[in-house]
Amino acid sequence: MPAPEYVLKLRKKIGNDPLWVPGVRGVVVDDAGRILLAQRADNRQWALISGMLDPGEQPARGLVREIFEETAVVAEAERVVSVGAVGPVTYPNGDVCEFLDVVFLCRYVSGEARVNDDESLAVGWFGLDELPELMPGHLTSIRQALSPSGAVHFEP
Repeated sequence: MPAPEYVLKLRKKIGNDPLWVPGVRGVVVDDAGRILLAQRADNRQWALISGMLDPGEQPARGLVREIFEETAVVAEAERVVSVGAVGPVTYPNGDVCEFLDVVFLCRYVSGEARVNDDESLAVGWFGLDELPELMPGHLTSIRQALSPSGAVHFEP
């Protein structure tokens, strides 16, 4: 995923050192119960839609923005599924990030899913019985989002 402008400015000051970044991830479900996924351009893995928040951006609003920017799908965040730390993640250029990851269950509102930027190679809807191999933790996010308990998950 391309780094937001504020991260690029920070990187000029701190180089590749670890950076704590607020991130969001969405389990977007359509009326047929399918999950919206994207095949990432940076590592070619299938994943839930995710992104970095801009300074001061509300998490749910930021996720809805990311979903539209990456897939042309309009979604609505319904509830928080989990909050946790992810990383460290080392990018090909050597940058290291750790993410405060807020996962939301989202409802499809409108739009035709398609590759809408350069962050994805493919985008599509998948039934639970036809999910491709996913990035670590993403299948867990789907299971937690669809859990009938509706509990928010976090590491104690």
